[in-house]
Amino acid sequence: MKCVFFCHALTSCWNNGNAHFLRGVARALRELGHQVVVYEPAEGWSRLNAIRDDGREPLQEALALLPGIDIRQYTAPLDLDRALDGADLVIVHEWSSPDLIGDIGRRRIEGAPFTLLFHDTHHRAVTAPDQLERFDLDGFDGVLAFGEVLRQIYLKLGWTNRAFTWHEAADVALYRPMPEIEPTHDVIWIGNWGDGERCAELHEFLLHPVAELKLRARIHGVRYPLDALRAVEAAGIEYCGWLPAHRAPAAFASARATVHVPRGPYARSLPGIPTIRMFEALACGIPIASAPWDDVENLFPPGSYLRATDGAEMKNGLQALLHDRELAAALIAAGLQTIAERHTCRHRAIELLGIVNSIRGPRHSETASRLQEALP
Repeated sequence: MKCVFFCHALTSCWNNGNAHFLRGVARALRELGHQVVVYEPAEGWSRLNAIRDDGREPLQEALALLPGIDIRQYTAPLDLDRALDGADLVIVHEWSSPDLIGDIGRRRIEGAPFTLLFHDTHHRAVTAPDQLERFDLDGFDGVLAFGEVLRQIYLKLGWTNRAFTWHEAADVALYRPMPEIEPTHDVIWIGNWGDGERCAELHEFLLHPVAELKLRARIHGVRYPLDALRAVEAAGIEYCGWLPAHRAPAAFASARATVHVPRGPYARSLPGIPTIRMFEALACGIPIASAPWDDVENLFPPGSYLRATDGAEMKNGLQALLHDRELAAALIAAGLQTIAERHTCRHRAIELLGIVNSIRGPRHSETASRLQEALP
């Protein structure tokens, strides 16, 4: 099957976390025997900021990690007839332009034979629904929503009549334990400041506990305003700027614990959707203490990470992770098992192919059964 993806960026993950997941899915589809072609705008803001921030080397490194994936950068206007030629499955990510989304949808309405899916990995459905209302999804066969609550929103608002829950996952070809690296820090946090969407939470669940415990900590991320940088420095934390996703496993291995701090819109309005760092950190075998979020879909069983309801509990949790070796080891083992059994990009690729088969009809059910057998 020829799978064609349209996304904001695959080679750049600068402020673009969905790239981590899409890279893993593209690789998994390739390993399952499918052709994968990815289109990304050559002058997308993620690519341009990555080049300004750290040069082209991280982008070239990311590209080298995707052998066999046909990545095509384009400048508008894109020749869609050529891009869609021979496609069996087309997936358009929600950071694509409204014009591109509408043009591809119209081709499907006019009889293009591919299955067409819209992929949403953001909170705009609740924080900026007017932006999504601009999208013409009439020609799409369905929506891939990265949480059940988001799937329900699409159906309730009438933006689609067919939607599927398709969570993100860990690209375990990349995210894995690296025991050969000796930890040099107590805590690491990898994430962007969040445009004011988790400012209070980062102070309560990261900066204050680290400062009070006098831990050796490091932060990676982008778009930190001056007041945030000053707060990080005042907490005694080392700020290290952008960390390309493919370098994150080594960074996780360099610390003894990490913290999960979801953005406010997810914690308050989109329960059941963690940040992708939950999947990736667990896959790397680093114990996690998490700020509040409601795992309504039971993605992670009890005992795979610590939960903190406030800053005091986070402080106690970090202290326990750093001083109770048996607790840390148990959490690491449970987290690795959870990822291996439920949340790899191979799992999601097979889920995706099952969704496509369900749309196309029962004649593909035999293929779906064979794919399920391919899981470990």
